[in-house]
Amino acid sequence: MALLFLTDERFLEHVAGKKHPESPARLEAVWKGLDNLFLGDDLVRIEPRIATETELLRCHPIEHIKALEALDANGGGRMDPDTRISKGSWDAARLAAGSGLAAVEALIQTQAETAFCAIRPPGHHATSNRSMGFCLINNIAITAASLIAKGEKVAVIDIDAHHGNGTQEIFYSDPRVLMISIHQWPLYPGTGSEEEIGELEGKGFTVNVPLPPGATGSTYRSALDKIVVPLVEDFQADWILVSAGFDAHREDPLTDMGLTSGDFADLTLNLFNLAPKNRCIFFLEGGYNLQALTDSVTASFASIMGINSRPESATGDGPGVEVVNRVAKSHGVIL
Repeated sequence: MALLFLTDERFLEHVAGKKHPESPARLEAVWKGLDNLFLGDDLVRIEPRIATETELLRCHPIEHIKALEALDANGGGRMDPDTRISKGSWDAARLAAGSGLAAVEALIQTQAETAFCAIRPPGHHATSNRSMGFCLINNIAITAASLIAKGEKVAVIDIDAHHGNGTQEIFYSDPRVLMISIHQWPLYPGTGSEEEIGELEGKGFTVNVPLPPGATGSTYRSALDKIVVPLVEDFQADWILVSAGFDAHREDPLTDMGLTSGDFADLTLNLFNLAPKNRCIFFLEGGYNLQALTDSVTASFASIMGINSRPESATGDGPGVEVVNRVAKSHGVIL
């Protein structure tokens, strides 16, 4: 079994600021997590590519792109209080946005089963016209938009502890994308309530599972069993794209969730098994405790590759099951 791996040292050149939690060290922690598996020839490195302006325009208006280009030309600066461009950031952002596109092309052409885009800056908070939450361009949305332009149906599953508000906003009225976000509530950016279900033709194709602080693996596994699996199967997705944030780990400094690396192993394997053959891509989003990030990446991709490597056990019962049941019922899932 082969895992396609897309990353690049140019991602290290994006520096969000001194002591900023979204640091280049995060990517090095991810690399270490895969190195721990000693995959050899089963880890197939694929060169990412820079997204073209045409590809970016599927999700972001030209005014937004020009604003990023202008800030880059002036040597950098802030897009919002948490989100900054440094020298190298714009190249890194366009490379991150193109990584999923390169992964799609490679999965179609090879026999590899899945792909992992270890990229930064992350993307799921970037709305169509705003960079925010450490994100400049919405990487996973760029890939989804390219696929639906070719007639494919895409399910985006966001397991980052922060709501994927940018991805939701971009596809809020589009029935070709099923967007499911499982996240902590309340938490930045303050969106992702159960009542946000899409609009117009896209009504019902946005699903939010806002879990209370302290939610553990059992609650997440319940959300997959009761919400994600039946809705994705009913939707008949051609591709599954995963916003793989690891900041729901119990040691993460920016969140209050209760997952372990063992829980991420379960979630990753279940999502991989849900996807059509060779049609699943994981995109790195959050995760700000470096050791927890390394352990979670190790456990997650070990599970896919059939390797027994879990630095931590999965967790049991925790809060939030009533939220899962309520969301499932509101979206017509029979429990």
